[in-house]
Parts: sequence; C-alpha cells; structure tokens
Amino acid sequence: MLTRHFVVLLALAATGCNRSEKPEFLIAAAADLRLAMDEIVGQFQTAHPEVAVKTSYGSSGQFTSQIENGAPFDVFLSADAAYPRRLADEGLALAGSEFVYAIGSIVLWVPDSSPLQLTGVDALRDPSIRHIAIANPQHAPYGKAAEAALRSRGLYDQVKDKLVYGENVAQALQFVETGAAEIGIVSHSLVKGGRSWEVPRDAYPKMEQGGIIVKSSRHAALAQEFRTFLLSEQGRSILKRFGFYLPV
Repeated sequence: MLTRHFVVLLALAATGCNRSEKPEFLIAAAADLRLAMDEIVGQFQTAHPEVAVKTSYGSSGQFTSQIENGAPFDVFLSADAAYPRRLADEGLALAGSEFVYAIGSIVLWVPDSSPLQLTGVDALRDPSIRHIAIANPQHAPYGKAAEAALRSRGLYDQVKDKLVYGENVAQALQFVETGAAEIGIVSHSLVKGGRSWEVPRDAYPKMEQGGIIVKSSRHAALAQEFRTFLLSEQGRSILKRFGFYLPV
C-alpha cells in the first residue's frame, strides 16, 4: 500500500509543481473536463493573477484515493458525484461545499478517416473492429457508463474480448486517435473533430458530475470563488458548449 507521504509526492508531481513565487491553487479534475477546463481555468486565472492555478486530470476514483491519503488539492471535480459524496461522508470536504455541476454523456467516436458507419450502437458489431476503447470501469465513471450501455443493449458478451481499457476516458480516446482501437465509447465533452454518435441516455445510469472543496485546502476562500464561478451562468455556458448537460 502506498504510504501517505508517497501519495502526496505523486499528487504534487502530477500537477507539475515546481518552485514558484506564487502560491499554487490545485485542482483535481476528471479527465472528461480537460477541454472545458482549459477555458474555465484560463478565465479564473486571469481574474486571480495572485496565484498559479494548476490542474491535474485523471480518473475520479484515483483522485478520491489520493485525497483520502492526504493529497494537497484545493478543489476536486469528479465525473461521478458519488466520489465527492464519499469524501464528504468521510469528513474530507469543507462543510457545505459539495455540489453537482454537470451531467455527462457518452458517444461512439471514430476519426474522420474511419470507414465505420456510426448509425447506432450496432456499429460495434462490425467484423472489422478488433478493439473498442473505453475507460477502465474499475475507477473511471465513463468506463462504468460504457460498460452499462453495452450490457443494456445486449452487446457486452459479444464485444467484451475486444475491449481495451484506458486509465481514464481521455486515454481511451487517445487509443482511437493513435489507431490502437478502431472505435471508442468516450465522453461527449472530449470530442473534437472526427465523427460521433451519442449513446441514448437511457442506456446507462445518469452521470451526475460533482465536486467538493477539500477540507485541508490552504485557499478555502479562493476555492469558494472557483466553485461560485463554475456554477455561475458563465461557467455553465462553457460546460454546455463543450457537450455537458446541466443540472436544473
């Protein structure tokens, strides 16, 4: 088992932390947020030049374990609201800071060069497909959603031997981009170019994405400002533009 000290060092390395004159504001974000967060963090950084905003991207389950082991994040944005809820139940979230910010969705995705026709989930039965990329369902919410969709449509047993697992949904998409897989079941929010088909939302459990301010945050007031910005009309409009559905 990783020691508390070693896990903290890993988290710091993941943020690319180097010595800086500015205090660092550390965000742990689910991999599906990468494109949207580039814009969100850019705007927040411009409004707060007094700190260096650093964002790490990865699987929500792994970030949860890191925070449980003392990783020094200020804000955690998960692709599954159950993970921040678990941390709140364990007393690791600032009281009253838990929130839901988006509803995720999954798509079948191929590059423009692919000969596959994305007319529906049955495209996965195409005999030319040797590998189907999804995130690891053991710790990545988008992998859980992909597996649930395959099972609900009666396809899992037919394609399970073709599944290749990324550590997170961004890596699953990368497998398709590099040709390691012919098709992927990935987050709508990461699709940029290529061709996609949105999996019906009734094929998998609702993907409520939630976050918390970590109780040990050294910048609690700033974290509250970030939370407020993310949930504002401005923050919500960015999330919507990158393919997220919004909670009512």
